[in-house]
Amino acid sequence: MTYVLDACALVSYLIDEHGSDIVEDLLKKASDGEIEIYMHIINLIEVHYANVRNLGSEQAEIILENILVSPIQIVPAISDTIFHNSARLKSSYKCSLADTIGLATAIEVSGHFVTSDHHELETVDKNESIPFLWLPSHPKKKKIN
Repeated sequence: MTYVLDACALVSYLIDEHGSDIVEDLLKKASDGEIEIYMHIINLIEVHYANVRNLGSEQAEIILENILVSPIQIVPAISDTIFHNSARLKSSYKCSLADTIGLATAIEVSGHFVTSDHHELETVDKNESIPFLWLPSHPKKKKIN
């Protein structure tokens, strides 16, 4: 089986959020050769810039090096298939360009798209033939009145 991680899926693993156990299990299975995991470089950029912003450049570079030696296969380019599917998805749904690139990558490798981004992507899940592996949503923070 094949999976494609979006940025929030990898971030949930890195900071041990809701769903990190699911991503950890996928990474173990990929290490054991049972499955394949992909991530587009654009989605990896999202993870990296969040780490730079939150942890600083030095720590972010260490995390990036660990990701690059993990079983995650980084898709480094935008193929014609990714290009056209991303444009089609972006024109049809209210989701980020990075999400459409990740989704188009899932189409290209015939993989399940791994995400916790229910808000933006549930409509895509209902209307497209892309299989999703949903991570739990982040709990909503209580507003203090």
